[in-house]
Amino acid sequence: MFRKNYFISLLAIGLFLVGGAAVFAQTAPVRGQVVLKKADGTTQPVAGAVVEVYRTDVKGKLPSSKTDKKGYFNFAGLPLGASFAFSISGEKIKPEIIPNIKAGADNLVIDVTEGDGKKWTEDEVRQALATPATAAATGTSNPASKELTADQKKAQEEYQKQVAAVTEKNKKIEQSTGVIKRTLEEGSKAYESKNYDLAITKFDEGIAADPEFAGTAPVLLNNKALALVTRATNNYNQAVKGDPAARSTAMESVKKDFENAIASSDKALTILKNATSTDAAVQKNYDANKMFALANRKEAYRLITKTGADRTKGKEALTAFQEYLVAETDAAKKSAAQLALGETLLDSQEFDLAIVEFEKVLAAEPNNIEALAGAGFSLVNVGYISNDKSKFQNGANYLQKFADLAPDTHRFKDDAKGLIENLKKEQNVTPQKSAKSATRKKS
Repeated sequence: MFRKNYFISLLAIGLFLVGGAAVFAQTAPVRGQVVLKKADGTTQPVAGAVVEVYRTDVKGKLPSSKTDKKGYFNFAGLPLGASFAFSISGEKIKPEIIPNIKAGADNLVIDVTEGDGKKWTEDEVRQALATPATAAATGTSNPASKELTADQKKAQEEYQKQVAAVTEKNKKIEQSTGVIKRTLEEGSKAYESKNYDLAITKFDEGIAADPEFAGTAPVLLNNKALALVTRATNNYNQAVKGDPAARSTAMESVKKDFENAIASSDKALTILKNATSTDAAVQKNYDANKMFALANRKEAYRLITKTGADRTKGKEALTAFQEYLVAETDAAKKSAAQLALGETLLDSQEFDLAIVEFEKVLAAEPNNIEALAGAGFSLVNVGYISNDKSKFQNGANYLQKFADLAPDTHRFKDDAKGLIENLKKEQNVTPQKSAKSATRKKS
């Protein structure tokens, strides 16, 4: 009788990875909101406020941003490890300067008060930052003025309290940002030198520094997932060529790595699920990380099945592949993933589901030899399970067309021809000749 794990028994050692290059970020976003504190004690978001960014560790200015209708602003990628000051200005508000901003700062709330809408120059901002008793909170036209009224002194005290609160928060952000920057660099170097154990350890360290921040955690999680898939693939290839006595232990490690890669990808997707931004550049970054997570996850499912580390995850793999296929816009990658889904379901012995996916490929590419083979083997398996002669017939038809089109060097050609002969003898099923087969016969 035909073996149900036909493809699995013929698995080649040389597995491959899709999207094998890691993406290591060197920047992180900054997000926040500008809020107007009115004289009557009420607050409201400030729409259209200008947020200018100045480097304070070196002299330099970055592109500015404007707040949206809810007062929010986003900077997609400020350099990690650098220091910044934000200058806030807008119609009918006093200008504010917020020092000690670090890349990765999230959900900053910048309070402003009513004023004349003045906007300071870069020289005025830098002078204010260099002056201990900065007049940034006073709204005066001379940021360096030291002669303050009672109201200005009160405003300055409030401002200094705000700076202290922001500074304290930024100290924590700076600490986590430093860890993230370092671990990304060290993990990247370890991955490129094929030290996957160290790479995974470094990415874990970076994740722990700020495990929920959408600006950095998904990048680290995706890099970890890729390192896990790569390590599992390498360990599998060594195991199948190594000592059979040690193979079982090695395969447990392979299975665990694939499972952890899936878990890391799932975590990245969870964080990114509600991470939206009105800033197109920030949203593009989120979307790219989401695509990376979807690709890593479907690849982990493909390989955990293909290697035989766990062949019980066919339906989970179906969901993961479907989510990837919805998101993927590249036609070639989409087609390859559709075929890989069919093969993954066949390897998982989900034969009915596999037939559906292979026939989707064949609807677009009627002569796709891999899909013809997959559909044929799947149908024959279902035929044996259900004793359904129509399945044998359809399977034989696909296998005959595969045999007619495939080169003699194809790894499944002899098996397909042998199976066709068995169907003729055991089931009295003769394949219907394909057009190409008939043409060859006449010639």
